[in-house]
Amino acid sequence: MGIRVAVFGTGYLGATHAACMAELGHDVVGVDVDESKLTALRSGEVPFYEPGLSEVLRRNIEAGRLRFTSSYAEAAEFADVHFLGVGTPQKRGEFGADMRYVFAVIEELAPLLTRPTVIFGKSTVPVGTAAQLGALARELAPDGVDVEVAWNPEFLREGFAVKDTLHPDRIVLGLDPAAEGRAEDVAREVYSDLIDEGIPFLVTDLATAELVKVAANAFLATKISFINAIAEVCEVAGADVTTLADAIGYDERIGRRFLNAGIGFGGGCLPKDIRAFMARAGELGADQALTFLREVDAINMRRRTTMVDTTKRICDGSLLGKRIAVLGAAFKPNSDDVRDSPALNIAGQIQLQGAAVSVYDPKAIHNSKAIFPTLGYGLSAKDVCQGADAVLVLTEWEEFRKMTPSEIEGVVRRKVIVDGRNCLDPSVWRSAGWSYYGVGRS
Repeated sequence: MGIRVAVFGTGYLGATHAACMAELGHDVVGVDVDESKLTALRSGEVPFYEPGLSEVLRRNIEAGRLRFTSSYAEAAEFADVHFLGVGTPQKRGEFGADMRYVFAVIEELAPLLTRPTVIFGKSTVPVGTAAQLGALARELAPDGVDVEVAWNPEFLREGFAVKDTLHPDRIVLGLDPAAEGRAEDVAREVYSDLIDEGIPFLVTDLATAELVKVAANAFLATKISFINAIAEVCEVAGADVTTLADAIGYDERIGRRFLNAGIGFGGGCLPKDIRAFMARAGELGADQALTFLREVDAINMRRRTTMVDTTKRICDGSLLGKRIAVLGAAFKPNSDDVRDSPALNIAGQIQLQGAAVSVYDPKAIHNSKAIFPTLGYGLSAKDVCQGADAVLVLTEWEEFRKMTPSEIEGVVRRKVIVDGRNCLDPSVWRSAGWSYYGVGRS
């Protein structure tokens, strides 16, 4: 028998979680204030690209296990378990996270509760937030209604979100000692199918649960910036960072994953999460503990300007009047997310230096146009490569990884390719007469 679940926020996290909770057999209502988003979801359309999610969404809407509403009152009346999945964007002009949407959910939901309720937070928040939300929920709930806030962070990878929700590598639950203590039993019931698979279920305090997500993101960001810093050394030393990464990756203490040199990380999580982590550590008086993350961030941003400089150098020292083809706009493959995308940022910088830039991405063109409407866009790689002085591969879509020189060499002005993700085989392109430039490769 499924549990009645409400999921607040139907963005990337919320829509995925709502659909997957229904897939696990629960009765789910997704809640959002954006009617256009709700209209799309009700019709079975996901308002962003995520492989496999549309099928899960439609299947559960048709089965009657999933619906969407803008009514908090309806959700409060319907659900016994509430998941909080709204966004925590970076504050404008600051490093810290904007928590207004998270607190707004509690402020609106808590007074409407009529029976004992557990609220599970999934959003990425500064440490200490969960305890504040729990105290606020208990204060605002009607007399005699027990409400408990626990923290159950998400670990979704864009492009693998359905798998990461239905078959995660771990479930983390942070509990509030000031609450009634029902949250663990409720969580074990919600995730019973996953726990039966043998997926680790870690129970901890609120602060640890909040820190798990940001610590994981900070570690991944550090690993990416580390190999990019090594790539800078390789370039001046005449070494090959890809072979180097393979060699150190065999060390079990290090591992090979996330050791791919390139133009750096982007998206809606890593950049803003490490900055919010630094800001929160400073507020708590532990600012020196995370000063290394400033260099991680600086290395990451430097990769973008370095790519622009490389493109300028191979175009005879000036981008003025040059035609540049950019393959990739999303911050990573299998996504249409262009938030803080290195690829799109580089394209914009090159255009500002006087080049005519044309961009192609299999899924992210619509979102790219909304942010950079002045860039040129095409419907295929061959389309944007017409008359190009240089071709830049900036997102490692499989389509680009498999691309052969013969597909575009008949339309470019100069046979020059810049591999910003080290995802091409240099020997293939060089043997076809192309000038190939990678990252951290001689």
